[in-house]
Amino acid sequence: MNNPSRESVIKRLRDAVGSAAVMTEAADLEAHIVDWRGVYRGAAAAVVRPANTAEVAAVLKICAETGTPVVPQGGNTGMCGASVPGGPREVVLSLSRMNKVLAVDPLNNTITVEAGCVLATIQQAAADAERLFPLSLGAEGSCQIGGNLSTNAGGVNVLRYGNTRDLVLGVEAVLPDGRIWNGLRGLRKDNTGYDLKHLFIGAEGTLGVITAATLKLFPRPAANATAWMAVPDPEAALKLLALMRKHCNDRITAFELISRHSLELVWRHIPGTRDPIATPYSWYVLTELADSADEAKLRGDLERALEEAIEAGLVSDAVIAENRSQAQSLWHMRESIPEGARQEPYMVYRHDIAVAVGRIPEFIREAQAALEAKFAGVKLICFGHLGDGNLHYNAYLPERLRKDAVARDAHDVTETVYDIVQQYGGSFSAEHGIGLSKVAELARYKSAVELDLMRTVKRALDPQGLMNPGKLF
Repeated sequence: MNNPSRESVIKRLRDAVGSAAVMTEAADLEAHIVDWRGVYRGAAAAVVRPANTAEVAAVLKICAETGTPVVPQGGNTGMCGASVPGGPREVVLSLSRMNKVLAVDPLNNTITVEAGCVLATIQQAAADAERLFPLSLGAEGSCQIGGNLSTNAGGVNVLRYGNTRDLVLGVEAVLPDGRIWNGLRGLRKDNTGYDLKHLFIGAEGTLGVITAATLKLFPRPAANATAWMAVPDPEAALKLLALMRKHCNDRITAFELISRHSLELVWRHIPGTRDPIATPYSWYVLTELADSADEAKLRGDLERALEEAIEAGLVSDAVIAENRSQAQSLWHMRESIPEGARQEPYMVYRHDIAVAVGRIPEFIREAQAALEAKFAGVKLICFGHLGDGNLHYNAYLPERLRKDAVARDAHDVTETVYDIVQQYGGSFSAEHGIGLSKVAELARYKSAVELDLMRTVKRALDPQGLMNPGKLF
């Protein structure tokens, strides 16, 4: 079909999935054309909500035949605008109706789910089977697993369990031409050629649409222990991690470094939050341990590690959660930092970076010095997953407001940070992906060979360039 009208495309889509599953009214489109932070706003011809994989295939086949661009969308909770449509011809493909837990296999330690399944629902289904699905994010109550897979989400438990990519055994995906590839295999070993699932994990919907996944489960821990610790500086935090590994080995599931300024945003804007330690300190660590042993033994091991850390001057003060409710309150503060920053009027330049764990303190010092030398009054919001080398190293200038388009489009702060990341052999995107916000950085920092390989894969699977246009490239 040559240059089909919008109306004819919409009619074919309605015929394929039902009129009620194709939304075109402005009020219905609104939640799907703007990201949750309100930074990116686009436009779309329609939002299509298929009920199953066959309907996804029908939608993509129609879009391929009519040259209609497609933007796959999960919970729309991303940080980089990857799920925001870019133009009035684009169709948003929402997987929200495809939200079933298809199977739980406790003996094989797997769970198979549709792509629209909310992460918290998967966690609960695993818990109901006395198992653990360890992916844990601040947005777990609304993000969908398809979006988690498409961005290779990280979260707080990467230290022990790995990124989303490490938690996937198989996927089902629909290709841009409408063909369905069923790779839902719950196998730990399958050495039969290319591991195709990894093409779609982390591809941000640019190569096809993940419609279902088979995920790894783990034994559910019988005991947890959580501690909030004040530390003198990031160097002390790094030494504390080594000390805790000596005492607690792989029972450490999370180890988060948090600056006080990050927390002040939370205490100012998030009701019910407060400083758990009376004396103010510049840096804190939040750690969690999990084990199959009893709670008292795990807590005892944590207390012994803390005693040694305090004697060594690595910890200035500490609070150990007495129960899960207190532990959840501590984690609520950590997870509320992005929302606290969002409540400020300033344009926050967000940097989801990774460097080698041992170089984190050095990077923090150098990046802070560089920013303060270039930008008077710069404020830093530094927090993240020290255990795996991933920091959210964010900054804002009080005179630059979010509502100011010039401030939103500025790259000077970001380039200062990313140039230092590059010098450290790090990554400018550790867990949030590329989306719209880092397209220029991908071109700036990736080698020509890497970019050529990525484009080759893109052309092979999506020769018309219809899948999530404007993202990555």
